[in-house]
Amino acid sequence: MGHSHAPTASGRHRGRLAAALAITVTVMVVEVIGAWLTGSLALLADAGHMLSDATGLTLALIATWLAARPTSHRWTFGWQRAEVLAALANGVILAVVAVTVLIEGLRRFSTPGEVEAPVMLAVGALGLVANLVALRLLAAGQKESLNVRGAYLEVLGDLLGSVAVIAAALVIATTGWVQADAVASIAIAVLIAPRAFSLLRDVARVLLEGTPKEMELDTVRRHLAGVPGVVAVHDLHAWTITSGVPVLSAHVVVDDDVLDPARFCGVLDELQHCLRGHFDVEHSTLQLEPATHTERGVHA
Repeated sequence: MGHSHAPTASGRHRGRLAAALAITVTVMVVEVIGAWLTGSLALLADAGHMLSDATGLTLALIATWLAARPTSHRWTFGWQRAEVLAALANGVILAVVAVTVLIEGLRRFSTPGEVEAPVMLAVGALGLVANLVALRLLAAGQKESLNVRGAYLEVLGDLLGSVAVIAAALVIATTGWVQADAVASIAIAVLIAPRAFSLLRDVARVLLEGTPKEMELDTVRRHLAGVPGVVAVHDLHAWTITSGVPVLSAHVVVDDDVLDPARFCGVLDELQHCLRGHFDVEHSTLQLEPATHTERGVHA
């Protein structure tokens, strides 16, 4: 039978994700209505971005529920990596929205339509305020969780999109240059793309089991080698199950007398205490080998 584990990083912020989702859906509906009334592509682009955000936030919430499921014999880490898959989906959605908006913005620049600037300005201002609130809600968790970070980046893109909408509305209202609407939509696409790339890059690091970016393996090796009785450390690997859950394995070569029952547990406890205290690694697998063992691996 499986057992439950401590909440993951994004699980601790589930309520904030739900609140951000409610705000995003409300503003999205307002922007769709505003785009229909004004003929603004920038508003429609921002609404499309918000639709992707709503989808991403929904995925993020589902992922936090899946990640909290207990472990089992078949799923020994539970469903914790569901959060990373949700972040992957968010990154892909962001990339698709950026490309779509960019193409449509370029087309609209050459063939602009009429735009109702006052309504566009009012809706943009409403979106800006709502996005500021949602951004504030998610700020606390975005450094802890890839899942929450994906949602945070999407809301940040929405906020910048609202700024672009407001700027375009002001330009149209004061100069009559309706191409400003297309320029704003292109700017939104350009702002979205780097965030999509950044999120996908971090997701790839987790899925490819790269070393956590905050961890230097040479530093870990030095710390472990500094434990009394340790001769060398090899086959050292570190990766991430999900945000905030680093995992490490290593072969630790020790003096032969360390394998005496009187010393073995003490050295093993000190090694694990080192990993927990200095590198926040709760899940570690250490193979202790006597120095006289001739079949030791030679891998780093």
